[in-house]
Amino acid sequence: MKKLVLITLLLIVNVAFAQNTNSYWQQHVDYTMEIDMDVKVHQYKGQQELVYTNNSPDTLQKVFYHLYFNAFQPESEMDVRSRTIKDPDPRVGDRISKLKEDEIGYINVNSLKQNNKILDYKVEGTVLEVELDQPILPGQSTTFNMKFDAQVPLQIRRSGRDNKEGIAYSMTQWYPKMAEYDFEGWHADPYIGREFHGVWGDFDVKITIDKDYILGGSGYLQNPNEIGYGYEDEGVKVKRKGKTLTWHFVAPKVHDFTWAADPDYIHDKLVAEDGTVLHFLYQDDKKIKENWKKLQPKAEEILAYFNENIGPYPYDQYSIIQGGDGGMEYAMCTLITGERSFGSLFGVTAHEMAHAWFQHLLATNEAQHEWMDEGFTTYISTLAENEIMQQEKDNPLARTYQGYFQLAKSGIEQPQTTHADRYKRNAAYGISAYSKGAVFLSQLGYIIGEDNLKQTLKRYYDVWKFKHPTPNDFIRIAEKVSGAELSWYLHDWTMTTNVVDYAIKDLRVADNATIVTLERLGLTPMPIEVEVTYSTGETEMFYIPLRIMRWEKSDFENTVDDWAWAYPTYDLEIPTRQYTVKSIEIDPSQKMADVNRDNNALNQK
Repeated sequence: MKKLVLITLLLIVNVAFAQNTNSYWQQHVDYTMEIDMDVKVHQYKGQQELVYTNNSPDTLQKVFYHLYFNAFQPESEMDVRSRTIKDPDPRVGDRISKLKEDEIGYINVNSLKQNNKILDYKVEGTVLEVELDQPILPGQSTTFNMKFDAQVPLQIRRSGRDNKEGIAYSMTQWYPKMAEYDFEGWHADPYIGREFHGVWGDFDVKITIDKDYILGGSGYLQNPNEIGYGYEDEGVKVKRKGKTLTWHFVAPKVHDFTWAADPDYIHDKLVAEDGTVLHFLYQDDKKIKENWKKLQPKAEEILAYFNENIGPYPYDQYSIIQGGDGGMEYAMCTLITGERSFGSLFGVTAHEMAHAWFQHLLATNEAQHEWMDEGFTTYISTLAENEIMQQEKDNPLARTYQGYFQLAKSGIEQPQTTHADRYKRNAAYGISAYSKGAVFLSQLGYIIGEDNLKQTLKRYYDVWKFKHPTPNDFIRIAEKVSGAELSWYLHDWTMTTNVVDYAIKDLRVADNATIVTLERLGLTPMPIEVEVTYSTGETEMFYIPLRIMRWEKSDFENTVDDWAWAYPTYDLEIPTRQYTVKSIEIDPSQKMADVNRDNNALNQK
């Protein structure tokens, strides 16, 4: 936990950073849980003590918990939505509707007290609504004590038992989890299919399970010399007595707690150059063993890349665990399926490790701003993959741009401000979150320059780690770094489905210049870079600033008058040379997300 020493000081320094209010605040939780797992029936009993601190300026009359496992029952909202949407996730489909009684998931709350006073509550699907005995005043803490029992569902989406590769338990979103309350109020969203928003806090978790099972996940193991299986201290031989073992984990300053268990896990460790211990848990299966061994030094390179290009990973460990239904990020770990080619295994690992920064350190509300974690993660992991795997692509994000162009022309696009569960199509959600979110960053590099973008990412991390940043918080960092006005970009890109589309409309030769008429066909404005190629083969760049940015790049020799958005056309004058103009191209870098590049170039006959 050496890396967390500075966190408290950093939080104090940044506590007054504004986020749509006069001062930033966030709630805090301290979980203490004891779980007793019966692997024969896939059920567990739990006791939870939750100390909840209300750092808001509001008095809370009620609280809400998430009961995520309740989604895995016939006729749940997740089930019905999956069976009625036009393009269901194939991992879900109609599978929930076919679950038997011993295959469904549930979390039953048996008792709940606030400061030893029994509380009234009701369950609405995956949400527990609780009437408080006493309101929680601003600045006040209260203690909730809960007893619950639960059944692990057959693995369908993220969580569950017996996934397709035979992993026994992928225990994600498995406990009664306090909903987030922030400057927008409560976020007690039902679990329909998308991702999460959690309260920052500290977890102390004891899991009692059959002694043959090996566990990994969030947090630091507190009793390695009792557990063994590769966790014991050097030179210590562990004698496991009895039928069960109790695994004790502590996870400081996280907003979730995940674990996985399987009797056949191999457990490897690698200490990275920065001191981070990388844990790898995967099945002892010759089909995957070679790739998982090969992955380990590459994972250290991924960690180093993100440390350098975002900011230092602050925890002492990170675990890469075979499990789940694809790849999914969690606090201090990820669950990924393991039966892949090495290229696929590397790619999913790079993506999920990037989420350790863009979601589990910069904890955006994924229901509202999913493009910030998925898009930013796609952007940085694609660049990491290009460098570490020596792909040497001129534009590593070219396929990501193509994905966005497909969405923009599809007729099914919705603004990125759409709630993640309210997209009409899963495809629209996926491309908007991953591709369009990544293009947001890449295109920002075009707008303000790559150096400013790199500085923006690092300052964003420095200022907003261990918090809940919003899109406005990010764009304000970009403005401070660059000096440009950028609210127009955030608005058009995320709150509308307006597109970027510029064209070369006309070219004519005057007495002292070649005049190129450019046209804005789309509603989203951009600063424009134009490359002119002469008959000699020489090239010259011209830069047209965007007026509403109130800023221009400093590294262009040929900066001309700015272009105001309301004017649909612009005449670019190219001074007459001793040689003729051969061709003209708008945005030769292709980092501007112009939806129709067919009209971006003109060749002189």
